[in-house]
Amino acid sequence: MLSVKLISIMKTDKTLGVLGGMGPAATADFLMLLAKKDPANCDQEHPRMIVYEYTETPDRTTYLLGKGPDPRPYLREGLETLINWGADYLCVTCNTAHFFIDEFRSELSKPVIHIIDETIRKVSKVSPSGAWLTATLGTMKTGLYQRHAKDSGYNFDIADYQTQVDIHDVTDLVKAGKIEEAGRKFRPIIEGLWKIKEQPIVGACTEIPIAYAATGLDPKMHISSLDALADGCVRELYGVELY
Repeated sequence: MLSVKLISIMKTDKTLGVLGGMGPAATADFLMLLAKKDPANCDQEHPRMIVYEYTETPDRTTYLLGKGPDPRPYLREGLETLINWGADYLCVTCNTAHFFIDEFRSELSKPVIHIIDETIRKVSKVSPSGAWLTATLGTMKTGLYQRHAKDSGYNFDIADYQTQVDIHDVTDLVKAGKIEEAGRKFRPIIEGLWKIKEQPIVGACTEIPIAYAATGLDPKMHISSLDALADGCVRELYGVELY
C-alpha cells in the first residue's frame, strides 16, 4: 500500500498581472526571481500569473527627453488589459514607467505593487545610511526615486551628469542583449562611485541588475529593484515578509 506524505500547503488564491517587455530580459529576470522567492513546494503552490510582454510600449526615457511618443496610453491599456484578464494585483517591470503610472494609479480597479516604493522600502533596511542611485536618464530627470524617498527621509547619492549618461548607456547595452559588454562598461563606473563613497548601488532600472551581475563585483553591494519588486509580490500574494 502506498503511503502518502502530507505537507503543509502555502498557496495563494490571487493572480498576479505582470506588465513587461520594458525590456524583455528584465521581465524574464523578474519571473525567475519570483519563482525562487515565493514559498512554494510544488507547481500548484506557485502563484497564477498573467504576463503581458507589451514591447510596443514607446521608450519612456526617449519621451521624457522630448524625442519620442507618449507611453501613457500603452501603459494604461496594458494594465487595464491585465485587469480584464483576471489579475488581482499588478506590477510593472520598468522603473521609469512608474512616473506615468503614478498619474492614473488611483483610477485603476486593482492595486499596483510599486517597484519604486518596494525598492526604497528594501534599501532603507539594508543600507539605512544611504546608497548610490543608478538609473536611466529618464528616471533621473523625473526625480522619481528622490520624491518617493522624501516621505521616509531616505537619502540617495547622485552621480554627476556624465556618469548618469554612461549608466544609461549600460542599460541600452542590456536591452540590445550585450550583457558581457554591459558588465565591462558598468564595472569601472561603479568602482569610480565607490572611490567617492563606498556604499551599495541601487539598480533603479530593471536592466541594471543584469549588468551588475556581469561585473563580477560583490552581489551584497547591489540592491536590485527587480529583487525588491519580487519581495513585494511575495508579501502581497502570500502575506510573507522576506526581509
